[in-house]
Amino acid sequence: MEIKTYLNEQRELVEQELASLMPAAKGPFARHIEAMRYSLFSGGKRLRPILCLAAADAISGSVESRRNALPVACAIEYIHTYSLIHDDLPAMDNDDLRRGKPTNHTVYGDAAAILAGDGLLTYAFELLSSASTATLDDRARLRIIQVIARAAGSQGMVGGQSLDMIYEGKQAGYEVLHTIHQSKTGALITASIEAGAIAAAGDEAQVSSLHTYGEQVGLAFQIIDDLLDLESSIEELGKAVGKDVEAHKLTFPALFGVETSRIMAQDAVSAALKALQGFDEKANHLRALARYIVERKK
Repeated sequence: MEIKTYLNEQRELVEQELASLMPAAKGPFARHIEAMRYSLFSGGKRLRPILCLAAADAISGSVESRRNALPVACAIEYIHTYSLIHDDLPAMDNDDLRRGKPTNHTVYGDAAAILAGDGLLTYAFELLSSASTATLDDRARLRIIQVIARAAGSQGMVGGQSLDMIYEGKQAGYEVLHTIHQSKTGALITASIEAGAIAAAGDEAQVSSLHTYGEQVGLAFQIIDDLLDLESSIEELGKAVGKDVEAHKLTFPALFGVETSRIMAQDAVSAALKALQGFDEKANHLRALARYIVERKK
């Protein structure tokens, strides 16, 4: 199946599940839920949940594995959306556009946006521990919660964002840059894949290999993100471009230049594909997704 067709089909599946799981904007908390839904359903690639589902397919490919992985994938998308709402705030990256639409705080105000993000984050863990994931073995469910919580927290996404802000406008080397991006972006991507593998009852060797795949795909994704901020447009990305340079952010192009950064992204994809050598054709969607990540234009 051609990768764009696959992405569209999986995105539609995730959208349907997100819509079925997310509370309606009614009752005393209607405005708060409306703000949550505004960012959750504002478009987006749904790459993290798709990677989660593709990892489950790589292990098993069964209907049961997909059924187990789908609510996990949605919980990850809630967490990703929360992080975007908070990243866009004036105290963070101060963005007015996200996915071609006004950012959450420009529509609902800073306080409501913060609370919308908080609501999505906590709802993710409510979902992971609820009846929607009851088909999962209890040990697997607890492990998935731990993997995702670690990736989203102070040793992962939140910690990476903190470092990103600390080093804004400062000189630093590759070790700091790699730590920032491995935490801020790579951790949740890796967790998406690892969680999908656990949901499909992968063995330790399989989960470890997919963890390595996730780390390399996450690295490639961030390098390409850095390059797109230099080379793309608002129309293509749906958000402001050139902000990394303007804010003197520590990025791969700033440290290594454009051409070397592009080679590094390709090398990361090669390493990701190498991590899949022990998998059969059921992992072909993961292979195609790795190539897509380095070739994407938005």
